[in-house]
Amino acid sequence: MQTTVEAAAQAVQHFEETALAFAAREGLFAPDIRVIAACSGGADSMALLLFLLRQKARLGIRLEVCHVNHGLRGDSANRDEAFVAEFCRARGLCLHRFSPKAPPPQNAGEDWARKLRYGFFASLLQQPHTVIATAHTLTDQAETLLFRAARGTGIHGLAGIPAKRPGFCRPLLSLSRGETEAYCRALGQAWVTDETNLTDAYARNRLRRHVLPVLKGVNPKAEQALGRLAQQSRRVDAYLARRAQSLLQSAEAENHAWQLAVLQKADPVELEWALHTLAAHQRDPDQKTVQRLWQLVQQGSGSVQLTEKSVFTAKNGCLRLQVSAPPPAPPLPPQPLLPGEYCLPGGYELRIQVIPVENLKNTANIHKKDLNWLADYDKILSGTLLRTRKPGDSFCPARRGQTKSLKKLYNELGLSAQQRCQLPLLAAQNTVLWLWGQGFAAGLLPTEETKRILLLTECHNKGEHYESNG
Repeated sequence: MQTTVEAAAQAVQHFEETALAFAAREGLFAPDIRVIAACSGGADSMALLLFLLRQKARLGIRLEVCHVNHGLRGDSANRDEAFVAEFCRARGLCLHRFSPKAPPPQNAGEDWARKLRYGFFASLLQQPHTVIATAHTLTDQAETLLFRAARGTGIHGLAGIPAKRPGFCRPLLSLSRGETEAYCRALGQAWVTDETNLTDAYARNRLRRHVLPVLKGVNPKAEQALGRLAQQSRRVDAYLARRAQSLLQSAEAENHAWQLAVLQKADPVELEWALHTLAAHQRDPDQKTVQRLWQLVQQGSGSVQLTEKSVFTAKNGCLRLQVSAPPPAPPLPPQPLLPGEYCLPGGYELRIQVIPVENLKNTANIHKKDLNWLADYDKILSGTLLRTRKPGDSFCPARRGQTKSLKKLYNELGLSAQQRCQLPLLAAQNTVLWLWGQGFAAGLLPTEETKRILLLTECHNKGEHYESNG
C-alpha cells in the first residue's frame, strides 16, 4: 500500500515533470531571463511560485514576484498581500507590490481589476529580458472555452488561453486546479482563498461551481478534453491566419486599401479570417462586426464604423481603412521647480524632493553610476522649470558626454508624437537638466561635497502607485 509520503512525492514529481515538459515544448523560458511570477496567494499562484523556485536553476531563470492588491476586498485583500510578502521575505525573493492610489470605482468588477493588473504588469515589462508568469491552469482554460462558447465565439475564441504571448507565459496550462492544490499540499504549502470565488456573483464562478462538475460527471477528464479542443482550435486558427495574410497580400492595392474583386473571389472562410485580421488592428472584433464587413465587401459600397476614429469604406473597387488622427496633446504648463507630487498629462506622476545629504538613506551609495535620478541640488540652475519639450532644447545625459538636440534623442528613442508632447523634463532656458526615463544631465550628479540632494521619483502606471522591495 502506498504511504502518504510516497503519494506526496509522486504528486510533486508528476506536477513538475508535466510543467517542465510543457515549458520546453512551448519554449516558455529563455536562458537567464527575468521571470516575475504573478502571485495572488491562492493555490494556483502558490503552486506556480513553488515550481519556479524549486526549478529555477534547471530552467536557467532569475525569479522575482509581483502581487496586486486591488483594494476591493478590504482586510482579506490586505491579508493576502501580507501572506505573499512573508513568503517572499522568508525566501529572499524580490517582491513588486501594487495597489491603486484612489479607491476603486463603485462599479469595479473583473474587467476593471484585470485592466489594473495588466497596467501594472506593463510597467514591470519595461525592463528588457523580462516575462510575467501567470498561474492560468487547464481548469481556467476549460472555463474560458465554456464562457466564450456560451457567448457565441468562433474558432478564434475557441483557441482559448495561449501558452505564451509577448511578455507573458503560462507554465501551468497543462495542469488542473486540483493538481495545483495537490502539489501545494504535498509540499506543505498553505494558500489563501479569495472568498469571492465561493459565490455565484460572477459568470465564471457559476461555470466553475455548477457547469464543470456536471461535465465531469459525464466525462471525468472533461477539462483535458476541453484543453485538447483549445489546442486543435489554436492550430486551425494559426493556419487560417496564414491563409488570411496571404489573401490580404494578394489583394493589397496600396497603403490601407485592398482590391474588392480579389476579396470577393476568395474562399468564404479565408475571407472571414482576413476581415477579422483587419478589424483586430482597431478593436477586438466580434462576429457581428466581421459579418458587417463581409456584407460591405460583397455589396462593394458603403461603410462600417469600427471605432470613433476608424472606418472601413468600400468604393471605387477597393476596401479602405480610414483612421483619423487623435487631437494633439496639450503641453504641460511650465511650473517652477518645487518639492511636491505632480500628476501630469499623459498619466505621468512625479515626486520631487530636496533632502539634506545626511538624511538620505544609504548615503554611501549615492555616487553609484546608475543612480542618475539623484542630483546635487546646489548645481541646479536658477529659473529651472518643470515642463515639456520646446524648439531648440538639448540634453547631455550623465556620463555620456555628448549633447544632442531633444528632437534627435526622441527620434533615437522611437517616441510617438503623443509621448513627445507629454514627456516631462526639467529645463533652464533650452538646457534640459533632467528627462523622464533618462535621468539628470552631465555635471549634476552628487559628489563628496554635495550638501543637498534633489531626488526625483517616477511613477510609471498612469497615476497609480506601485512599489518594489527585495
